[in-house]
Amino acid sequence: MRWENLADDDAPEAAGRTAALFAADTVTTRTFDTPEFRGITFHEIRARSIVNRVPGASRMPFEWTVNPYRGCSHACVYCFARKTHSYLDLDTGLGFDSQIVVKVNAPELLRGHLASRRWQGAHIAMGTNVDCYQRAEGRYQLMPGIIAALRDHANPFSILTKGTLVLRDLELLKQAAQVTEVGISVSVGFVDRELWRTVEPGTPAPERRLDVVRTLTEHGIGCGVLMAPVIPFLGDHPDQLRSTVRAIAASGATSVTPLVLHLRPGAREWFMAWLGQHHPHLVRRYERLYAEGAYAPKWYQRRITGQVHELATEFGIGPAHRGAARRIPAVRAPAEPEPTQLTLL
Repeated sequence: MRWENLADDDAPEAAGRTAALFAADTVTTRTFDTPEFRGITFHEIRARSIVNRVPGASRMPFEWTVNPYRGCSHACVYCFARKTHSYLDLDTGLGFDSQIVVKVNAPELLRGHLASRRWQGAHIAMGTNVDCYQRAEGRYQLMPGIIAALRDHANPFSILTKGTLVLRDLELLKQAAQVTEVGISVSVGFVDRELWRTVEPGTPAPERRLDVVRTLTEHGIGCGVLMAPVIPFLGDHPDQLRSTVRAIAASGATSVTPLVLHLRPGAREWFMAWLGQHHPHLVRRYERLYAEGAYAPKWYQRRITGQVHELATEFGIGPAHRGAARRIPAVRAPAEPEPTQLTLL
């Protein structure tokens, strides 16, 4: 994807241009001198499309996504979406955390797309690339228009988030849930506050996210927890897993789904640099664990999944089941399923 493909620019010469970082006639760059946005630059664009098809080779259990933002101020050191910033000639490290692309026309684009005769009303997933309830949403307020469009067309959708701002749209979510399938999942990989402060510095605290689960559940919107990522050697001790599952169960979550950290290109380099700075004694262990690629070995994934499911049973909460109401739709599992970390994350 090139930068100009994100812009509402139909000039004949657009297709022949080399990738440009910004185009003066389509991008407005803003900074805001307020504490919550200090150090963050917003690049406002008018996108050409907003509903994206997931590549066929993807392991994601959905086909269509909507992403009103690119880049994420949550600044999770492991975020697999970091690589996407390089497609725009933006830095995948600090740039991903602080250079946020805002598709300011996302609600109107989506409403037009849903009204098209070609659209068949398929499920739309949000928050699976970068968080649609990151801090930028507090200023741009794109999600109310997006949810309203989905509600008005009774189009099923799901949201994955680490953001507490989702509660601002509670009434809209309740209205949508009356006419279509709505799935909400909150990402909480651990409740260790020291680990949270270092690997997810821009996110609400884990207990605040679990408050979101509790509030949604109290208002009749079932909410599951994506226990992701489980971070090897830092967040996988049995006592840590127990504390996390216990807190998830206490929040009233409808399900818990553990997913082990995976390190795609882009995210891998940033995470390993962070690891070398904060936990240098673990670098060699990570190199061995992830020697075969982005995913931890299947034996390790199975071990973590088994431990979490045992704890879930103990605390009275189960994994997400196929066909469960208001969940992200499941797909038939392959013979050797490989868990996939979603983000945020």
